[in-house]
Amino acid sequence: MTGTAPETGIPAAYTPGPRPQRETAEQLRARIPGWGADLDPADRPAVPRLQSLETGARWDFPERQPEKWPRERSIEHAVLTPVFGTSCPPAGLSGVIRRYSYRRFGEGRAAHWLLLVAADRVDAWESHLRSFATLRPDNPVTQTGVRSELTHAGLSSRIGRKRADVGHHLLDPVIVAGPWVAGMGAAYVGVRRVLRAVRR
Repeated sequence: MTGTAPETGIPAAYTPGPRPQRETAEQLRARIPGWGADLDPADRPAVPRLQSLETGARWDFPERQPEKWPRERSIEHAVLTPVFGTSCPPAGLSGVIRRYSYRRFGEGRAAHWLLLVAADRVDAWESHLRSFATLRPDNPVTQTGVRSELTHAGLSSRIGRKRADVGHHLLDPVIVAGPWVAGMGAAYVGVRRVLRAVRR
């Protein structure tokens, strides 16, 4: 059971001792129908892992990793975990979407995960756009495997092989090339409008 150690205010998940229990077993059984059905250790294969054993830790709470920028965390967590990743800090529009997802929705909500998926797609396009400002921009022909379809038996690998993914092969070009075509179309329309505005 999760909780906070009353004497320190530290989340019990990060303390070496057994977690404090807010209610007794009798109180929980009276409040929640069926509570305690798994109390018999014989019915719980994971019981040895749940025992409070001497770990050799020399701390009551692990030293916190420095937070160099405000990190996103689930609203179910009272505090940021002592250790967290720093390799991909949220940035740009995708970072705004990710922060909103963590700030607004819990991890049990589909909206939380759908927003994170959308943020990944936005992040991919932000990366594509940034690549055009470099000497080696993204190449959709070589980097999406289109060329290997012609050089590595793309068609013969699909016919008579009983592959489970054959059904969506017709959609693959739309999914892979569609965003690039749409992006180039939008750029073309935008450039035409700018040129018309300049000529006037």
